[in-house]
Amino acid sequence: MRYEKIDSTLFIENRKRLVERLKPNSVAVFNSSDIMPTSADGTMPFIQQTDIFYLSGIDQEKSILVINPDAKDPAHREMLFLIETNEEIAIWEGAKLTKEQATEVSGIESVYWLSDFDTVFKTVVFDSEHIYLNTNEHLRADTTVETPDDRFRVECMKNFPLHKYERISPIMHDLRTVKSQIEIDVMQKACNITEKGFRRVLEFTKPGVKEYEIEAEITHEFVRNGSRRHAYTPIVASGFNACVLHYIDNDQVCQDGDLLLMDFGCEYGNYASDLTRTIPVNGKFTERQAAVYSAVLRVHKAAAKMLIPGNNLMDYHVEVGKLMTEELVGLGLITREDIANEDPKWPAYKKYFMHGTSHHIGVDVHDYGNRYKTFEAGMVFTVEPGIYIREENMGIRIENDFVIQESGEPFDLMKNIPIEIEEIESIMAK
Repeated sequence: MRYEKIDSTLFIENRKRLVERLKPNSVAVFNSSDIMPTSADGTMPFIQQTDIFYLSGIDQEKSILVINPDAKDPAHREMLFLIETNEEIAIWEGAKLTKEQATEVSGIESVYWLSDFDTVFKTVVFDSEHIYLNTNEHLRADTTVETPDDRFRVECMKNFPLHKYERISPIMHDLRTVKSQIEIDVMQKACNITEKGFRRVLEFTKPGVKEYEIEAEITHEFVRNGSRRHAYTPIVASGFNACVLHYIDNDQVCQDGDLLLMDFGCEYGNYASDLTRTIPVNGKFTERQAAVYSAVLRVHKAAAKMLIPGNNLMDYHVEVGKLMTEELVGLGLITREDIANEDPKWPAYKKYFMHGTSHHIGVDVHDYGNRYKTFEAGMVFTVEPGIYIREENMGIRIENDFVIQESGEPFDLMKNIPIEIEEIESIMAK
């Protein structure tokens, strides 16, 4: 692995917290991701299913985690099933995890080869009353592609039709919302690498460079610091492209006088970071660009201060909307009349700030979390307000990642990444 070994205490404690939520006489099953095909014999890089990683640390395909807390045989209370390596696999792909290595990573003593799964699973399932199965219940999920969890669910319900089936997703959504210190430490490493990428492009960017050249500079810095990939497809959007919220073509030339919006973040140890910065291509904000940037930054700073225990996303977004409304009035983009006549379902400010301000972040960049749940210490959120003025060829967004604290303001995982106009211009001037 490129990333440093994560303390197995994380996965041991995560499983303990899960077990506390399960009904008596239950068995829960988690499957790894597939290696996704492209065409011919091509495949995409493997990315682990985040629930099995969160509970075991296993970062390998064709793996199954079974948790059966009330098993009569103590060896069956936590079990991993892995693909058995052989000489041919080792030659072509590299050796897979041994049983001993899997135990070291996960803290699970009972490790079997995948070929033993059917026999062992029958042993535990017939002594269980409830079977917890996994589905993707993220609100943004596209569930068109069938996953190993999907296939297992169909097979399991066919083979064991008289058991009581339960959803594990609501439990996982609740557990993963609050991060432990080990998780926060890994996310800090991801943010530190992301900082290096941003500082690199501050010194690289100038009129005439292509957006994909900037993306390449970021990728270079990620890989050389132990990251395997971007946490999500990066946005490198100059000029009008910054007004396209999910612009990922990154193929245009950066023009003198334009702004450059970059939304990117490195993955480290399967944990995500998520940064957005907007900089002047030529190294100097115009007066108008600086005014809009400053407005976004004021909203960013004020919104971050609202990430405190007891608040919630629904109320938070309403208050951020009020802040943005006042900034847009100050910039001459909306009027008091616009506000008086606005549709409450689509306030006037939404013309220039049409997306949400914050989302959970963790093992997934848009991590699990209930939008109605009250904020707690240990939750990690992005803060990413923006103003997009299509008629002025200008889009500005600013984003950092914050950890909610027991008291006081949240901790900014990206506090060392340049954000003020003066610092950005000073670095670019070099």
